[in-house]
Amino acid sequence: MKQCTHADALSHPDPDPLSETCLECLRDGSHPVQLRLCLTCGHVGCCDSSPGRHATEHHKDSGHPVMRTFEPGESWRWCFVDHVLV
Repeated sequence: MKQCTHADALSHPDPDPLSETCLECLRDGSHPVQLRLCLTCGHVGCCDSSPGRHATEHHKDSGHPVMRTFEPGESWRWCFVDHVLV
């Protein structure tokens, strides 16, 4: 079973969110389907079902490996590098 090799290296597992929604979606005039929180820097981006796929774009631009859902009542995390739930 494949495991995440990045979650243990996070200096702060739950950073303060930089916003309450995907600012890139606001800028572009689109609506995020669901939100994701970068666990390295607190960037909030939209999921891959959203038109902009801004959480994935943030990972590609920054190299930050792990995000978590930013949806109420959910707590799962995803490693973009290892492609596994954390």
